[in-house]
Amino acid sequence: MKKLLVAFAAVAAFSAHAETITVAASPVPHAEILEFVKPALAKEGVDLQVKVFTDYVQPNVQVAEKRLDANFFQHQPYLDEFNKAKGTHLVSVGAVHLEPLGAYSSKYKTLADLPDGANVVIPNDATNGGRALLLLAKHNLITLKDPTNILSTIKDITANPKKLKFRELEAATLPRVLTQVDLALINTNYALEAKLDPSKDALVIEGSDSPYVNILVTREDNKDSDAVKKLVAALHTPEVKKFIEEKYKGAIKPAF
Repeated sequence: MKKLLVAFAAVAAFSAHAETITVAASPVPHAEILEFVKPALAKEGVDLQVKVFTDYVQPNVQVAEKRLDANFFQHQPYLDEFNKAKGTHLVSVGAVHLEPLGAYSSKYKTLADLPDGANVVIPNDATNGGRALLLLAKHNLITLKDPTNILSTIKDITANPKKLKFRELEAATLPRVLTQVDLALINTNYALEAKLDPSKDALVIEGSDSPYVNILVTREDNKDSDAVKKLVAALHTPEVKKFIEEKYKGAIKPAF
């Protein structure tokens, strides 16, 4: 009984002094990385609560509305576009990893095998849609008005030799329609959730020169808080780098 009371007292003392930080995250790999750093943060007096989301909108909305402290799911171009469109002022506090976007097909082995009039699906948000088109342009399937514009849209296609038929769908749904289309441009987090191996299954994939590094995001009034600083430090350790490299086997690359 005495040991039990001592243990209870220790837990109560920790709870009294622990700072809680609640972070929205995509299931894979973001939530997995956050769960990995949870024990280290607990030793620093920070209670990390991870809330899993499967969409790309609510995590930003809820941080902006102060319902959550931070989020971990997006890259800087997406954040910039979101802030501009929604009038929010969310900020990055640290780069963590890169998830290359890839082109997948359950019917064809190479892009050259795609038939004329092939059905292609891309993400329907501005930055990932543009990102998908840039990847296809880089591999000469299409020509874009400005091959450096990360916000290119289907309307910016100036040449389409194979007469590809494009459809835009929510990023999370793309793996589910893979068998119904000829080609799908899928973000790595959703590819991994669908048990695809980006390093083996993608016909083409972004290189390490990609600007789409995934970042930890919070509000301007929260970026210098003790808990946020400790979380950033925890995400930038050699242990996290090793975890990313070993668990995702090159499909996801550390960005620090």
